Amino acid sequence: MSLLKGMVRIANRAFPATTARAHCDIPCGIYDPHLAQIAALTTVRMNQLINDLPDHPGSRTDGSKLARYTLVKEEHAELVKRELRVLWGDYFKPEHLEGHPDLNTSVWSALKLAGKVKQEANLEAAEQLVAEVQKIAEIFWATKGADSKRQPSLQGPVGGEIVYPSPK
Repeated sequence: MSLLKGMVRIANRAFPATTARAHCDIPCGIYDPHLAQIAALTTVRMNQLINDLPDHPGSRTDGSKLARYTLVKEEHAELVKRELRVLWGDYFKPEHLEGHPDLNTSVWSALKLAGKVKQEANLEAAEQLVAEVQKIAEIFWATKGADSKRQPSLQGPVGGEIVYPSPK
């Protein structure tokens, strides 16, 4: 046996591997619904900008704006889905469902709404997505033992609120 193999063997005995449980498959244990909320608000803003475009684009600039707004809307709707899937698959546990029986429905509804937001220029669906993500954020913070509060997002014209934790 080589010296290197022997050292690795000693290290493995001294520091055995443990199971990692985190969204990034590194044991960081960092989960937060904040990014999902910002992404959902972004879909609202992109829909507002799309709705503000002229009905009959008269220039290449209008077409370019529509393409960019649509792309950003779709990317952020997908980001909502990704962030919620991480929370759903890696963070939430069966005991969370016992305390919050509507969690299943809220996650399912938010994922479906994010898909609808990707497919359509639909401000109402984007606003519903924000509301559903906020419900999930409130449940998330409750499972962490924190109260939550809604505060204005201060994200310019989009308005809306963000759910933040407030320690008990």
